[in-house]
Amino acid sequence: MERIVTVVPEDGLHARPASKFVETANSFEADISLGRADDGDLVPAASMLAVTGLGVGHGEEVKLVAEGDDAEAALDALEEVLSTPEGDDE
Repeated sequence: MERIVTVVPEDGLHARPASKFVETANSFEADISLGRADDGDLVPAASMLAVTGLGVGHGEEVKLVAEGDDAEAALDALEEVLSTPEGDDE
């Protein structure tokens, strides 16, 4: 299953937001990938280097793809991370 999500944190997928995203992705059994919504290239969501390497900024859309038993729960949790402005999670 897949989902398109707009990145809300001001820093995009860099620093703390990326760390929280990768940590969340690693908490699920599903195989999760992400990439820019307008690009077919996907990277592993469990890799901090791959996630930050995308260079996704605030307001950009990303595609999340998850396969496995908890894929829907994984997508829900990752969408929440990407949809929460930085500082609202503390």
